[in-house]
Amino acid sequence: MVGALLTVLTLAVLQFALAVYVRNVVQDAASEGAHVAALADATPGDGEARTRDAITRAVGGGLIDEIRVATSAEAGFPTVRVTVSATFPVIGLVGIPGAMEVTGDAPLESFD
Repeated sequence: MVGALLTVLTLAVLQFALAVYVRNVVQDAASEGAHVAALADATPGDGEARTRDAITRAVGGGLIDEIRVATSAEAGFPTVRVTVSATFPVIGLVGIPGAMEVTGDAPLESFD
């Protein structure tokens, strides 16, 4: 009985670690995509493609629900914001679609 309890506890810790890893990958990809989209000679589509590519390479593309790229003004300065809506893993990489949403911001560059 103790062996079964320890097995369940070990699997729960591993699943928690996987969920944290996936969240960090998605967060880093959103930030990287925002920095690419904010370049003076890049488009928002470039940032979205970079975000999608980074997530797909690390954990697979099946977790991505939606990627939105928008410009805004933070503290009076133009910025690019990439928002990623993704599946939160509950059992392995299978989980709740759209339960995780992260954003990445970067200052918008220009040639001026």
